[in-house]
Amino acid sequence: MTARRVAFVLVAVLGFYLLLLGQRGVLLVRDGRLPFVLLGVGVLVLPLVGAWTVWREVQFGLAAQRLGEQLAAEGGLPSDELPRLPSGRVDLAAADVVFERRRADVDAAPDDWRAWYRLALAYGDARDTRRGRRAMRHAIRLQATR
Repeated sequence: MTARRVAFVLVAVLGFYLLLLGQRGVLLVRDGRLPFVLLGVGVLVLPLVGAWTVWREVQFGLAAQRLGEQLAAEGGLPSDELPRLPSGRVDLAAADVVFERRRADVDAAPDDWRAWYRLALAYGDARDTRRGRRAMRHAIRLQATR
């Protein structure tokens, strides 16, 4: 199963769960007693926060995919040149070398979304997901302003 299908199934299951949670919140509010009404309002907030979070993640994934497709069409995607460990994971020492090259590219062209996209990939190879997502968000913002 592709990653896109897995994401679709997980979003559908989460949507169903949030719908059931919302129904429980409505039942609690309809009870009319103050403690249950307050609990119901709290329960109703959870599906809203969950739906908003899922929406933001899906939007992020689609935007990152769009940039990747554009970069691939331009021939600008980096090749997978990193050696792998027997487990299949990228060798961190090699990933650090590539990361430094990508960081230098961003320093040389800080307004180039392509350099930021490649830096985000390098962060991923270096197993720094938080900074990789931040770099990808920056690439998305830069590309959107062009």
